[in-house]
Amino acid sequence: MEAYLGPVVAGAAALLAGAAVTTAVDEALLFRLGAPSPTGSGATVRRAVGRLGAARLVRRLPGKAATVRRIARARVNVTEDEMAGTKVLSAGLLAAAAFSAPWPAPLLAPVLTGCGFLLPDVLLGRLARRRLERADREMPLLLDLLAAASSAGLSGQLALRRAIESTEGPLSEELSVVIHSVDLGARWRDELRATAERLALPDLRRAVATMTRAESLGSSLSDALSELATEVRDVRRSAATERARKAPVKMLFPLVFLVLPAFLLLTVVPVLVSALQSIR
Repeated sequence: MEAYLGPVVAGAAALLAGAAVTTAVDEALLFRLGAPSPTGSGATVRRAVGRLGAARLVRRLPGKAATVRRIARARVNVTEDEMAGTKVLSAGLLAAAAFSAPWPAPLLAPVLTGCGFLLPDVLLGRLARRRLERADREMPLLLDLLAAASSAGLSGQLALRRAIESTEGPLSEELSVVIHSVDLGARWRDELRATAERLALPDLRRAVATMTRAESLGSSLSDALSELATEVRDVRRSAATERARKAPVKMLFPLVFLVLPAFLLLTVVPVLVSALQSIR
């Protein structure tokens, strides 16, 4: 038992290191003004991991562009070098845990090394997916606010600004960056289209296309956004209903193979045992 204690502790340390470095920061102010430099022991660890990731050999590792995209989508307070250093550190710790374990655990060293290298990317991708899911849930409310603001006589840009000011969450933070770029002189349609392509949210793309088409054709923006908001809510209501209908089928496997055997062991088996004893 003591021989396995060291590998288990090393593996747990690798998992905690990857999870700690990929801690999300949801405040929009950190993204707009730049994240403050950490202090204390955490700053020392982050600097050490960053130096490891900045090494020439580590920089040549594949997956650099994908890591940058995940960091941009997840909005985490880490740098590319820190992510690379975390991947190398996690892979090294799991490899050391495998080699320090009794035979035949060293045979799993290549597999554990690959898992440790991919672990930070998996955690970062999970954070990015959760953030996109929260942003996607904000779309119906944003469309309603855009329709209300445009029906009050505001243009597309001003309606977008008012809608963003009235909401909170990941989608509002992403669109606030668009407004900030527009204030600096960028074209709001181009920035909004680029944000929609980067986030890859279908409803946001449709909203951008609707706003662009209404402005170019001179049609009613409020009517188009109201129709889009109603359609988006209907589609999501239908999807929720479909998931609710699939729930009993998905519950069948744990019910039959997990709950039912335990129920039989607790109710039927004692009765059978007592009946057999009384017969004897």
